[in-house]
Amino acid sequence: MSATRIPPIQCLLTFEALARLRSVTQAAEELCVTPSAVSHRVKQLEQILGTKLFGRADFSLTTEGSEYLAHVREGLAILERFPSAQSAPGKRKLRLAVTPTFARAILIPRLRQFTEAYPEIDLTLQVSIPLLDVVAEDADLIVRFGTGRYADVEHVCLTRDEVTPLASPAFVREHGPFDSVADLEGARLLRSPLEPWRTWFAAHQQDWPEPVDGSQFNDIGLMCDAAAAGMGIGLVRLRLGAAWLENGSLVRLFARNVPSPHAHYLCWHTGAMDRWECAAFADWLKKAML
Repeated sequence: MSATRIPPIQCLLTFEALARLRSVTQAAEELCVTPSAVSHRVKQLEQILGTKLFGRADFSLTTEGSEYLAHVREGLAILERFPSAQSAPGKRKLRLAVTPTFARAILIPRLRQFTEAYPEIDLTLQVSIPLLDVVAEDADLIVRFGTGRYADVEHVCLTRDEVTPLASPAFVREHGPFDSVADLEGARLLRSPLEPWRTWFAAHQQDWPEPVDGSQFNDIGLMCDAAAAGMGIGLVRLRLGAAWLENGSLVRLFARNVPSPHAHYLCWHTGAMDRWECAAFADWLKKAML
């Protein structure tokens, strides 16, 4: 059998997703690739087959496209029925680089679901702290926290969050009450380059500069521990600070939350999603974040 007419599997998966969803954006999100990658894969598939698969801008299928889709879905269904261990002996290795507090507060509590669903994947977690240049160079997938402007990798947003000031109950009793934002002036504010205070100040119409004094932390989890120990007030993302709030070691100072200017992104180098273990983990993690 000649393999020259068998398209790459990523092209077939993209074609099936686009035909089903009829949206480049939704197909890109499902496959954890960029919209341009979806368009490129479909164009590549059409060039290999020598025929148009989609007829109009609404992604309706041509006659040839409808016929081919039936064959593609049949082939994918057959492949899904065979466990991966039959075609690739031994466990598949997946290396994930992740920031410390995201790992502790969000990933680890959910990770058992993934390992039970995919026992054939050996997952290695590596710590990545880009602000300190601690980067796992050989990671297959990377969880980054930032603005999302990453020209060196493909990426998808995992979760956005809101921030609010948190402190220990003892700190509030000793230094409070904090009835208004103005009560924070002169208070002991904990600092982190990961979450600047100026965003929260501006949202409350306070033209205050970024604090330059006080303890500083390059890990939000450590800042939460410091705040729980009574060292000061931390500006904390609610999803990352949930454990401290639930056990009562930290309490909110104000009712209002402010969207963080940063978010968590899953990043990868071009071609990584061609490996099924990478695509499987990306799909699982996106759903786990809902």
